[in-house]
Amino acid sequence: MNFCFCPLLASGGLVFAFENSNVAGKAVICLLLLGSIFSWSVMITKFFFLRQARRETVLFLKRYRMSRDPLEIFRDQKSYPQSPTATVYQAGAEELCFHLLGSAEIDETLNARLRGADPIDATAMASVRSSMERASGEEALKMDSQLILLATAVSGAPFLGLLGTVWGIMDAFSDVARADQASLAALAPGVSGALITTVTGLVVAIPAMFGYNFLITSVRGMTVEMENFAAEAASDFEHKYLKSRG
Repeated sequence: MNFCFCPLLASGGLVFAFENSNVAGKAVICLLLLGSIFSWSVMITKFFFLRQARRETVLFLKRYRMSRDPLEIFRDQKSYPQSPTATVYQAGAEELCFHLLGSAEIDETLNARLRGADPIDATAMASVRSSMERASGEEALKMDSQLILLATAVSGAPFLGLLGTVWGIMDAFSDVARADQASLAALAPGVSGALITTVTGLVVAIPAMFGYNFLITSVRGMTVEMENFAAEAASDFEHKYLKSRG
């Protein structure tokens, strides 16, 4: 099997090492290259997903904070499908309308029905808070999804490469012992072929490590922002629609 097309094997030393690696070493390299493809696909996909989510969240928060009515975006049916913060808002607004009106259906009479609706009590408002908390948890899990693949690549690729190296060196010494030629020229090809698996493992793990750190930091930041907004929206809902204790 010829992998000379791979950029990792483009230099002469790496080609020589690959050609002299054993079957186990080549199998490890194939697994690592497959893991690298998955890692890069996750990093690229997540990067564009989070960038779009950030862009729509900024637009949503700007629109929300410009309005005096916390249900205005819900009434207008303005959609921000990629924003996790907007999804949390949608869940809270639907629950609030259900308690205010008995239905979360949006039609031409919604404004009039909201103006005539009676304020809700603390128990109903607690249900609105709970719906936003559930939505926050679901969106956090959605943003965290597939990052386990990067974490696995970061921690597993070097060990898999090391396994191929130890196996290859063991075979190299065994071949030298059977040939009864204890010379550097006889040992060097096998050792070179063994070491390439460790190199491949590090080449897979290092970009995955940087990508994972960047993505997990971005996800945590967006999660905190989403939870802070949930508290802000709940406070706005209470101020306008919660029944006064007096």
